[in-house]
Amino acid sequence: MTDTRQARPDASSRATLGKAADENFPVAPFFLPRAWRDDLMAVYGFARLVDDIGDGDLAPGGSDARHLGVDPERADDRLAVLDAFETDLHRVFDGTPHHPLLRALQPTVRRCRLTPEPFLGLIAANRQDQLVRRYETYDDLLAYCELSANTVGRLVLGITGTETPERIRRSDEICTALQIVEHLQDVAEDLGRDRIYLPAEDLKRFHVTESDLAQPTAGASVRALIAFQAERARELLHAGTPLLGSVHGRLRLLLAGFTAGGLAALDAVADAGFDVLTGPPKATKPSLMRQAGAVLLRARKEG
Repeated sequence: MTDTRQARPDASSRATLGKAADENFPVAPFFLPRAWRDDLMAVYGFARLVDDIGDGDLAPGGSDARHLGVDPERADDRLAVLDAFETDLHRVFDGTPHHPLLRALQPTVRRCRLTPEPFLGLIAANRQDQLVRRYETYDDLLAYCELSANTVGRLVLGITGTETPERIRRSDEICTALQIVEHLQDVAEDLGRDRIYLPAEDLKRFHVTESDLAQPTAGASVRALIAFQAERARELLHAGTPLLGSVHGRLRLLLAGFTAGGLAALDAVADAGFDVLTGPPKATKPSLMRQAGAVLLRARKEG
């Protein structure tokens, strides 16, 4: 008989999972069935860890690299660690993975019959982060979001057994929007990593230079650029709202939380006067609750 219990995470893995509290939306809220919460946290652990590898934000001590069999001398080589992580991911589907977070993922993959493709997409996005640091067009950015964000939404639909082509399309709109929102919040942090996720064509349109983005506060041109990108994200979130109307019960509440989290974060960006250079604007709980109520009301009307 297959053992479907979740593996016990080590201290480093617990630290990775603990980052869920910092997200714009609740990852696995209390009102969901226990099995869904376990599965969502298993997928979150994978997604958070691969992002941490790509960003160089792994827990100190090198335990993640050791779990993956990476030579300590190469533990800071992000591409090498991502390669080892991909190798261990394949063991989730055909063997016994080494990393505790991938061992915790294995029962979810089996129970929900998930395929490797979405997980591989997330790894590909983080490889791209090591090689591509600027995006010329909005379409280029959307192609990146297809790997880095839309795959996560498809995994949520897979866990809940609700995939249809139309739901996937709407989920992609919401997830792309959430990725853009995160980029807007993290402009200064990303620039510190020599990454810019604002399309170069839009920087030119608003007469913004990279040195403008490096200032301690945003000037009028930067604020106009951020406002433009924020409106794009808001339109995508509204376009994806019919997804909520197509599902019911606790899944609708979960998806409302994701969507409302993005909208509340956009409210925070607007409340900051679109100055995201002083630090990432964070959504407040009242804003999140207000947006969740508005999103659920729209979903009922469209459902």
